[in-house]
Amino acid sequence: MITSGSKWFFGLAFTTFVLAIAYGWTTGGNGFGPLTFGYKGAVGDHFGYSLLMAAGVVSFFLGCVATAVRDAEAEALAQVAGTEVVPTVTPVGVSYWPPLAAFGAALVVIGLVSEALVFVMGLIVLGIVLVEWTVQTWADHATGDPETNRQIRNRLMNPIEFPVAGVLVLALLALSFSRLFLALSADQTVLAGVVLMGVIVAGGFLVASRPKLGTNVIVALLVAAAVVVLTLGIVGALHGSRDAEEETPSENALVVVP
Repeated sequence: MITSGSKWFFGLAFTTFVLAIAYGWTTGGNGFGPLTFGYKGAVGDHFGYSLLMAAGVVSFFLGCVATAVRDAEAEALAQVAGTEVVPTVTPVGVSYWPPLAAFGAALVVIGLVSEALVFVMGLIVLGIVLVEWTVQTWADHATGDPETNRQIRNRLMNPIEFPVAGVLVLALLALSFSRLFLALSADQTVLAGVVLMGVIVAGGFLVASRPKLGTNVIVALLVAAAVVVLTLGIVGALHGSRDAEEETPSENALVVVP
C-alpha cells in the first residue's frame, strides 16, 4: 500500500520528470533524446535537464523509502520496537514548507520561459524544501515527546543549516540586489539603496525593541523578507539591465589644449 507521504514524493518525481523532458525539448533537444537520457538524441541544455532529472530520481527514491518505513507511523514504530503501546505523535510547531514549495514551483515555471537564473533559483528552493520537509516529518514521528523530537531534528540539521543558510542568504542578497540595481537608472539605484537601508534599519530596531517576539513571528518575518527580496530580484532580472550611459562632454565644459 502506498502511504500518504510517498504519494507526495511520487507525484513530485513524476512532475520533475515531465518538466525535465519538456525543458530538454524546449532548449534544443530532438527526437527521443530527453526521453532516453540522451541515448537516442540530444537533451538540450545539459545543466537544467540534469538537475530536473536528478530531482526526479531523488524524489522517487524518497517515495520508496517512505513506503518502506510506512511514513514512520506510530503503529509501525511500535511493531518494529516490539512494544504493545503506541506512542502519541503530535507535530511540533508550524510548517512553513508547503508555501515555500509552491513558491519554488512558481520560480521553476517562470524560469522556463524567462531567465535561466530564475529557473535555477527555483530548483534550489525546491531542493531545500524537499530535504527540510522530509526531516521535519520524520522527526515529528520519531517519539511521542514533541520536545525530544525537536531536539533530534535540531541535532541532525543545525550543523548543516547554519553554514548553508549563511551562504544562501549572501548569494540571495547579492544576486537579487544586483539584478534590481542593474535594472534601474543611476539616480533610481541610489534612491532604492537608501530606501532599502532604511527598511533594514527600521526592521532591526523593531525586532530589537520587542524581545518577547515569538520564534514563529521572527521566522515568518524572515521568510517574508526573503520572498520580497527574491521577488525584487526576479522582477529586475525579467526587466533586464539598463543600457550603458555614455558620458558626453558638456558644451560649456572647459577644454584644456596643451
